[in-house]
Amino acid sequence: MPQRSVPTARQLRLGIELRRLRERSGLSSTEAGHLLGTNQTTISNIEASRFGVSADRVRALARNYSCADEALIATLIDMAVQRGRGWWEEYREILPTGLLDLAELEHHAIALRTAYIAHIPGLLQTPEHAREIFRQAVPQLPPPDVEHRVSHRIKRQAILYRDNPTPYTTIVHEAALRMRFGGPETARGQLRHILDMSERKHIRVLVIPFEAGSFPGSGQSVCYATGPVPQLDTVQLDAEYGSELLDAAAQLEKYRVVLDRMEAVALTEHESRDLIRNIIRTLEGE
Repeated sequence: MPQRSVPTARQLRLGIELRRLRERSGLSSTEAGHLLGTNQTTISNIEASRFGVSADRVRALARNYSCADEALIATLIDMAVQRGRGWWEEYREILPTGLLDLAELEHHAIALRTAYIAHIPGLLQTPEHAREIFRQAVPQLPPPDVEHRVSHRIKRQAILYRDNPTPYTTIVHEAALRMRFGGPETARGQLRHILDMSERKHIRVLVIPFEAGSFPGSGQSVCYATGPVPQLDTVQLDAEYGSELLDAAAQLEKYRVVLDRMEAVALTEHESRDLIRNIIRTLEGE
């Protein structure tokens, strides 16, 4: 099987989970290779996602590692055999890898929870709002790169419109709602879009008002992607240097608690919509 030049985040995660199963079993990579009828190098290449792995090999590895979690094994097999190119692959030579990894993560998640303080959630942004954000990038992006990023962001939103849309809960601070990216007209259009989306059964928009004061997680945006099994949950964080993916059990637990506590200080869905309407009325009165 040819070596992969750039494994995707999903392919890397498969290798990580197979390594975790091996380590929990107490086997070395040399011992695992012997049980599989191969060598340590093959096991290392599989775990580093330098090469693909067949469904039969995933089953054999799980059996050798004494893994009895059928749901986890089935999910790992799905990850191994899904080799089709997602729509995001058309951007592979155009956009940073982190943006492609985020699209892939969202596409395969069975539920999403996000939190934003200074920005509107990307999955709820209008093209006009997104375009203004990318125009402010440092260093400045040339116009074609801006349009590539806008189109990528809008295509990510397809998960909210498909036949079985992904359940989505987002926590947004009032500060993000009051920022006027692109001027009052763009801001009004953006807020009306959020209101419309918040009426969909699978979408919850919860606003943290200024009056809530301090709360955990106020210094960063968070995306918690729920996997088909809990072991495959993933947290995505945005940073100036790019996107960071976290999947250690302790990290996942930490961000579940952070998001729960943020929800606890947020307004209800009904109260959140009322606040958004009040901000729209303020913009219309100017």
